[in-house]
Amino acid sequence: MPTYKQFPLADTAEGLTEADILSWHVKPGDTVTVNQIVVEIETAKAAVELPIPWAGVVTELHVEPGQTVEVGTPILTIDVDPGGASAPAAAAPAPAEAEEEMKPLVGYGSKTVITQRRARKGAEPTPVAAVPAPPAPAPVAPAPVAPRGGYVPLAKPPVRKLAKDLGVDLHTLAGTADGGVITREDVERAANGTPVVSSVVESGSRERRVPIKGVRKMTAAAMVQSAYTAPHVTEFLTIDVTPMMEFREKLKKSREFAGVKVTPLTFAAKAVCLAAKRTPDVNAVWDEAAQEIVYKDYVHLGIAAATPRGLIVPKVRDADSMSLKELANALTTLTDVAREGKTSPADMANGTITITNVGVFGVDTGTPIINPGESAILCLGAIKDQPWVVDGEIKVRKVLQLSLSFDHRVVDGQQGSEFLADVGALLADPAMAMTY
Repeated sequence: MPTYKQFPLADTAEGLTEADILSWHVKPGDTVTVNQIVVEIETAKAAVELPIPWAGVVTELHVEPGQTVEVGTPILTIDVDPGGASAPAAAAPAPAEAEEEMKPLVGYGSKTVITQRRARKGAEPTPVAAVPAPPAPAPVAPAPVAPRGGYVPLAKPPVRKLAKDLGVDLHTLAGTADGGVITREDVERAANGTPVVSSVVESGSRERRVPIKGVRKMTAAAMVQSAYTAPHVTEFLTIDVTPMMEFREKLKKSREFAGVKVTPLTFAAKAVCLAAKRTPDVNAVWDEAAQEIVYKDYVHLGIAAATPRGLIVPKVRDADSMSLKELANALTTLTDVAREGKTSPADMANGTITITNVGVFGVDTGTPIINPGESAILCLGAIKDQPWVVDGEIKVRKVLQLSLSFDHRVVDGQQGSEFLADVGALLADPAMAMTY
């Protein structure tokens, strides 16, 4: 007789409580192998592909793309003995045996057949027992389900990037893949012809509702927590960065930096690392529970990045130990991975200070909100040609506005001002780095 196993949504090592099903890589009737990717999910931090720890035949998909599922909820059933040589399906394994069987073979996977849903605050955990083995269903592909609260286009991060590059609005498309998922071909057809309006969006509607989930939900919660927990102070500084831009041109022509992408963000990253050594307060954090200020002798530099999935802040680990060239390469890799939607949850955790660059959008400056778990965030504005007084004469120079938000519980006005002045001095004259 067949032997059925259920594959529950696992905690992907980030304190996960729930995730959205983005797309299935399998359908009922498909044969799968050990560690084969079967589903792509979107957590509050990243898109993650989950492998299955067994081989067998898929008998049922329990959830549809677009649905939000709590950790521990069965999402797929597989027949691990399609030949029928095993023990009867009704004989469920003992809990100890089940736990042993469900140990993940790779980084992600299920932990036990009999699981508990992670409790929401104020609620007791609700046990989810193993479901008796179901009869093998007919291989029927799941039907598309309209997400609650409005139409949310379902597409993988590379497809979203392609749509953005081609100027295609995903909300105007009806996906042709299983579950209504939008494919590259759908986007390319729309770019070359007349887009097909999705049936989920009402004709003539002047409103569109999008469920608050994934990265947007996480970002909102983090920003509210930060804004109402840390007393923010923001200071501003306008500087002439003409020497920095001239130095950048020299580096482009040097043999050592051939093929290396050096941007104003690269110089800012280096300046932040150097200035933080002189003002360690900005790289510390307030620990409310322990009633301590934790000073960190390393810089895990966060870089705020706008992606098709929303705002994320991946980190450059130990950025303070890197040379300018190493920083440049690390930043290029970081931004490329983020735009492809492949940043892992681990790469977005445990930052110490962050840079956000609104200048890429032509904006002069801003008042950024500090990331939870940090005490300062530097904002870079657009570099523009402006009149500037040089040696008593007005000249056209490259001018940049900086703003620094800091947690006034940790950083006093003096320390915040000194740090911002140091960053400004290093960007206004990169040679100053020789004195640090």
